[in-house]
Amino acid sequence: MKPSSRIIKVSLSAMLAGASVVALAAPVVLAGAGVAYAATLSRVDVRGNQRVSADTVRSYIGIKPGQNFSSDDVDAATKALFNTGLFADVKITQAGSALVVTIVEQAVVAQSIFQGNKKIKDRDLAARVQLQPRSPFSQAAMEADADTIRDAYRAIGRSDVTVTAETMDAGDGRLNVIFNISEGDRTTISSVSFAGNDAIGDARLRSVIETKRSNVLSRFLRDDVYSDDKLRADEDKLRQYYFNRGYADFRVVSSNGEFDAGSNAYNVGFTLEEGARYNFGDISIDSTVEGVDTAQLSSLISTNKGKVYSARDVEKTLIAISERLASQGFAFAQVTPRGDRNFTDNTISITYTIDQGPRVYIERIEIRGNDRTRDFVIRREFDVSEGDAFNQFVIQKARKRLEALGYFARVNISSVPGSEPDRVVIVVDVEDQSTGDIGVGAGYAIGGSSTGVQLEGSISERNFLGRGQYIKLAVGGSTKSRTYTVSFTEPYLMGSRISGGFDIQSGTNEYDFYNTQTTSGSVRFGIPITEALTTQLALNYVDDKYTCKGTVTLSPFSCAGIAGSTTVGAANYSQLLDQVRLGNWTKFSISSGLAYSTLDNRNDPRSGLFARASFEYAGIGGDAKFIKVTGTASYYHLLSEELDIVAVASAAGGKISQTSAGGVRTADLFQSSTQIIRGFDAGGIGPYSKTSGVHVGGDTYMKATAEVQFPLPLVPESFGLRGAVFADAATIYGNNLGGALDSTQMKWRASAGVGVAWASPFGPLRIDYAIPLMKQPTDKVREFSFGVSTRF
Repeated sequence: MKPSSRIIKVSLSAMLAGASVVALAAPVVLAGAGVAYAATLSRVDVRGNQRVSADTVRSYIGIKPGQNFSSDDVDAATKALFNTGLFADVKITQAGSALVVTIVEQAVVAQSIFQGNKKIKDRDLAARVQLQPRSPFSQAAMEADADTIRDAYRAIGRSDVTVTAETMDAGDGRLNVIFNISEGDRTTISSVSFAGNDAIGDARLRSVIETKRSNVLSRFLRDDVYSDDKLRADEDKLRQYYFNRGYADFRVVSSNGEFDAGSNAYNVGFTLEEGARYNFGDISIDSTVEGVDTAQLSSLISTNKGKVYSARDVEKTLIAISERLASQGFAFAQVTPRGDRNFTDNTISITYTIDQGPRVYIERIEIRGNDRTRDFVIRREFDVSEGDAFNQFVIQKARKRLEALGYFARVNISSVPGSEPDRVVIVVDVEDQSTGDIGVGAGYAIGGSSTGVQLEGSISERNFLGRGQYIKLAVGGSTKSRTYTVSFTEPYLMGSRISGGFDIQSGTNEYDFYNTQTTSGSVRFGIPITEALTTQLALNYVDDKYTCKGTVTLSPFSCAGIAGSTTVGAANYSQLLDQVRLGNWTKFSISSGLAYSTLDNRNDPRSGLFARASFEYAGIGGDAKFIKVTGTASYYHLLSEELDIVAVASAAGGKISQTSAGGVRTADLFQSSTQIIRGFDAGGIGPYSKTSGVHVGGDTYMKATAEVQFPLPLVPESFGLRGAVFADAATIYGNNLGGALDSTQMKWRASAGVGVAWASPFGPLRIDYAIPLMKQPTDKVREFSFGVSTRF
């Protein structure tokens, strides 16, 4: 036989043998497949359960009798039972066509116990942890809750906290979870430093950000708590600060907080890249939308050529143009600023390009997170509603309004696709914050009839019942006075941006020879004209009741029948004493005013103008008959960005004229104060009575002030202290009282001095030392003055 034939026969034999093996094995494989992949479930047996019912277990596995199941289904059922968190162990085995589910139930939490905590109350910690009573216990949940407690302490400035957790058997498969807390000392911020800032000094930048260095007041102010979230927010504040001051290339290279366990303190550092400072170059408007008059829109531009570049001004212009186009019927016009940097002369030319944007409508506005504030309070800050054209700038304007309310710790507005391609859903996420205040204040007033200790207590709520209304109750007094005040403001009357409110006040004052009891009230309205300009209108009522303390002798009348005698020999007091004789004085008046502000920061301005003018007419009833006009203006200008030096120029004046004889009381005249001129006593200048030795006030006043403000060296900026040097000039003159007055002619006084202003937790306070440079022989001098800082 040939070799090749022998090989063929061997190969055929092997193939036949292999086929026989496959044929014999096939029933076995198929039988196995029938068990693993094609079984029909007859029943589910549950074993080991004590608290969880068998039916509940069966509902989780997802396989019902009569259904086919596979090994994949068994695996999925096992995972489903574990995912419930109710079981510490799960085993599923097959017995014929039945499944046997053997479980070991997870222990149940009886209660979570907190030990060693003083700074955070039990109820606040209990609200944060997962392991609530009757919830299943797990080691992972206990460890996660320990981390949650640590985070809660870090949020209040105690990164030194240690938290350990343990369990204690409470019987019947229940466990007490015990968190042992060692709160540690307060974690401080020892330094806040900047690198790369050549144009602007560290002190100014530290005043911009929220992260503050620790100082002696930090224990009370809690302004030195470190958090990564605050650091990210500080980066945004720095960007906004630089972008609004010409540094268009500015960027935060890095920021970090390094924790020093040895000192239990953070060292915070920012690395910056300022870049060049730019001015605005050529400004133009270009439109591809038919019918848009670009020349008409030019008046809305806030970015003027030659002015320092400001992202805020660009945004302000975008919003103004977008609103004007929408009001003209171009609802879908899209305004885009296109900047062209010129690196030779450091200018940025801006072209506002108007294109036809996509036709997208607002399907709905969805509000989330407002547990306390009503939906309508948030919705009314939007100039758009469901069905209107979507405009991103209008949405961002609403976000700023919501942030300015002070009702929310966080405001975020986003958009998501709606049910149709041309629909969008506006999602407003907010986080309510505390809006109530309890105030207790004390001070000492110098000069005038209210000299002495002054006390005040108040309760106020800026978001009353979540409706955005303001209410305040206040009580104040001293040894010679008492006041009680109720105020209420509704910021949106009948759904419009007209505010309305009322003030009611009652009080008593004790003077040398008489007492007064005053009841007053006003109904007021505020109407916004533009973002910077507002007007006010008010109806006012005042009722003063006078009571003699003794016998007041002054021809042609006397206030007799009361023990004691006080003689006033001043003819110029005749009008005031007439009121004592008559017993009361009433005033019905209407007042209005205009306020204009471009200040960059209302509480701590560095630049901008604030101006206010008011007019009051008394004579629609009552005894008062006069017209009163007042005005004030303050202009702030930053002299040095790096040194944070600010120049302030302010001027004010007023005139009151009676419209009928006897229509102006002495008490209605202008009297000097530290708000008019420093270095002189309250009521220390103006027309002077030779017989009584007092300044009786004038019907006209004027004042002017020049001041330079600066940070105090070696004092942390978080103290809120700033120094000042100033010069004041003022005059008070004229009245209709007659009598033996020294002079009612205009005579200027002047003073110069230094001061320290403190942005304290109790409000802005200030102490000044001033020396009179120009004065009259009868003037009363007071070089030191202390009080609330309200320069405008």
